[in-house]
Amino acid sequence: MAPFNFSDNIRLEDERVLLRPLVLADDEYLIPFAQTEPELWKYSSVPPVTPGGMREYIRAAVDARNAGKEYPFIVFDKQLQQYAGSTRFYDIQLSNKMLQLGYTWYGKSFQGTGLNKHCKYLLLQYAFERMKMERVEFRAAHTNERSIAAMKSIGCTVEGILRNCAANADGTRKSSIILSILKDEWFQTVKEDLRKRL
Repeated sequence: MAPFNFSDNIRLEDERVLLRPLVLADDEYLIPFAQTEPELWKYSSVPPVTPGGMREYIRAAVDARNAGKEYPFIVFDKQLQQYAGSTRFYDIQLSNKMLQLGYTWYGKSFQGTGLNKHCKYLLLQYAFERMKMERVEFRAAHTNERSIAAMKSIGCTVEGILRNCAANADGTRKSSIILSILKDEWFQTVKEDLRKRL
C-alpha cells in the first residue's frame, strides 16, 4: 500500500455519506450556508458569512492541501442527495504519526441526523488504518457544548483545556478543549462501538 500523499484523490464513502476532496468550484454548494445560516459560524475564528468569505475559506483550505499541511473534504449526504458541509484533516504530522480532525460543520438540516457519525467513522478508519496514525486529536471552543458532546459520543477522551489559546472573530480570546482517540483505543473499542451506532 502506497504511503499517504496530499495529492491523492481521497474518496471516503458508505451507504450514507460521500467525502471527497474540497475544490474551488465547490463554492456553489457551500455559499448558501454562508448566506442563510450565520449561527453555524458562532465559534469560528474566521467566519465565512458572505459569498466572498466562503470562497476565501475554500481557497485557503485548498491552498493548505496543496502546501502539504491539511486535507479538506466536502461532505455529501447520499440520503438527502445534498451537500451538507465540510471537514478536514489538519496539523498532519506524518513523522509523529498524529493529526487533528476538525473544521467540521454541517448545515442545520443535517445536524443530529447521524451523518456526523458516518463521517467520523470513515475519517478515523482512514487515519488509523490507511495513514497508520497513532493519535487523532480533536479541538473545540470549551463553551461549544454541542461539538464537545458529539466528540465524546464517538469515543473521544477529554485531555484538558488550552486556556486563552486563540482569537475570536471579534478580537476576544477563547479557550479550547482537547480530546483524542489513540490507535489502540480505535482497534480495541472505539471502531466497533461507533460501527454499531451507524
